[in-house]
Amino acid sequence: MALKSFIEVHPDSHFPIQNLPYGVFKPEPASPARPGVAIGDYVLDLSVVASAGLFDGPVLKNNCDSFLQPNLNKFLALGRPAWKEARATLQKLLSATEPALRDNAALRQKALVPLSKVKMLVPISIGDYTDFFSSMHHAKNCGTIFRGPENPIPANWFHLPIAYHGRASSIVISGTDIVRPRGQGHPAGNSPPYFGPSLKLDFELEMAAVVGPGNELGKPVDVNEAADHIFGLVLMNDWSARDIQAWEYVPLGPFLGKSFGTTVSPWIVTLDALEPFACDAPKQNPPPLPYLAEKISKNYDISLEVQIKPAGQENSSVVTRSNFNHLYWTLTQQLAHHTINGCNLRPGDLLGTGTISGPEPESYGCLLELTWNGQKPLSLNGTTRKFLEDGDEVIFSGYSKGNGYNVGFGTCSGKIIPPP
Repeated sequence: MALKSFIEVHPDSHFPIQNLPYGVFKPEPASPARPGVAIGDYVLDLSVVASAGLFDGPVLKNNCDSFLQPNLNKFLALGRPAWKEARATLQKLLSATEPALRDNAALRQKALVPLSKVKMLVPISIGDYTDFFSSMHHAKNCGTIFRGPENPIPANWFHLPIAYHGRASSIVISGTDIVRPRGQGHPAGNSPPYFGPSLKLDFELEMAAVVGPGNELGKPVDVNEAADHIFGLVLMNDWSARDIQAWEYVPLGPFLGKSFGTTVSPWIVTLDALEPFACDAPKQNPPPLPYLAEKISKNYDISLEVQIKPAGQENSSVVTRSNFNHLYWTLTQQLAHHTINGCNLRPGDLLGTGTISGPEPESYGCLLELTWNGQKPLSLNGTTRKFLEDGDEVIFSGYSKGNGYNVGFGTCSGKIIPPP
């Protein structure tokens, strides 16, 4: 029999009992932050569940203070046995056949908070943030735009998951406004470089893996054990100032064109919840080196969508439909490669996938590709866009479709505002 919650969950909801994603919220503006899981239109307050002694399994009984923290890092550090135990406990507690919470009106009143009333926060303390470049279609399109179609993807790309080290301090929660960055751009002719607000502001449709237990300095993680170091996934918009980036990135890579803002969705969907949607990863050619060769190489079937709501308009337009399964390098390969030199990851580190583009033009994951660097403007409800304008709002959503339910991520949104 299908798992069913005693809480009414709409069939279109992203948050049925099969999902139970983790976030951190404040029930009132002045309340301390605390962890919760989403169920239907509610957040289940895990600090209340823990204080009531309901996490009574062998791992969490002695670690229930993990849910009395202002972020999820302590819980992440406990690893997969704790995550599986918490999931089993919460699914039982919320199921239609379990009376412990269902029939305890006082506890229910305290533990279940309407989603519409809470303030969501970045759910983890992010010590470090790395951004990969793992979509072949995106790499090919960018290479073609900037270098021509003869040799768009550099040879190293097919041998290792390319990445750069990002800026953790400017990662913000969905709904936070993004200030258009100022910086330098390419000089025209013999003039000095342009300086001013970015003229080519873009979104990047990404997802990001949240690291659970880390590894000791000098001790790489085996690619076949890497999944035990990944707690789950969030949606991520790694905003990009293309003109600033194009002028600065040689020879050391992205800097001010990226570090002004990265938006994440509030709910971390666990790998356990995504397991029913695992699918084969693309065949890699040439075969990866032994340390990247996986016994089972898998992606996840997660439908992704981007909408833009142009400044001053009521309605948004869908500009992209893509899927997580378009990634060439898997999450586990990304993590294994990150640690192969002995680099130590820590709980709460964030690993971005890079822009997730599909093979068709309507599945491209950024405006750089969708408008071919501004050469083919997009039409949105009677207005056009080459790149983002002030007042534009960008909304990502993503979900996996189950049999009669969705396992979803909610939304990841941000609005562009002019610089002060």
